[in-house]
Amino acid sequence: MVAHLECEVISPVDVVLSIAVANGPALADEAMTLTLDGSPIDMTEVLDDHGTRLHAARRVPRGRLVADYSADITSFALPAEVRPIDLVRYLRPSRYCESDRLSPVARAEFADLSGPDLLAAVSSWVGTRLGYVPGSSRPIDGAVATLLARQGVCRDFAHLVIAFLRACDVPARLVSVYAPGLSPMDFHAVAEAYVDGQWNIVDATCLAPRSTMVRIATGRDAADTAFMSTSSGLIVLTGMEVVAYTDGVLPHDDVDAVAQLR
Repeated sequence: MVAHLECEVISPVDVVLSIAVANGPALADEAMTLTLDGSPIDMTEVLDDHGTRLHAARRVPRGRLVADYSADITSFALPAEVRPIDLVRYLRPSRYCESDRLSPVARAEFADLSGPDLLAAVSSWVGTRLGYVPGSSRPIDGAVATLLARQGVCRDFAHLVIAFLRACDVPARLVSVYAPGLSPMDFHAVAEAYVDGQWNIVDATCLAPRSTMVRIATGRDAADTAFMSTSSGLIVLTGMEVVAYTDGVLPHDDVDAVAQLR
């Protein structure tokens, strides 16, 4: 897994990056650097829920900021743990997943469905009714705006899936991932839904095999999982490159079967 970000800091800014692989998988090698005009600057690792690892740099002065991250995974972790609080938190409406507003649509479209059948139906509904159009959505758009526009990118697909599932009383959350096989290559976002005692991946884009995805960050929606967040200043992202690959041939992904992030 490789991530490279280039930014121009216009005025001193606090930066939080979420590009490191979450705690869990065994790593043969991992490296992360942050430089300003070629000189290293200090970062602090901050642990979040579900093994999420944030890296924060405070009051970064003006200049060219570059972040580089790489990791080589040798073995995956166990499936995600199930905490009682998560089954409460991820049923609630959130900023980008307005399940309360979309409840009438969800109840009408997915009445009498449950378990894996519900996950498959929601994924198919979203995947066939939205167009995947890079650049078509705004950072402030949530599930309602996506449903009205009928287009978006991976986070928009995931937000709508999550909103529908929560409206059907299924705990659901957003996960940012590295996704080998994704085209065009980028950070990817999928939904994770609690069904039959475990967290299952739901990816309505069907753009990459679910079984090879690697967890970065997990939360209510994109507000909790953005690859970079800033405050107290101004910064412009000027370049980004993401690479994710796996040894050998990519596995076939049976979209009708359940799958878990590890």
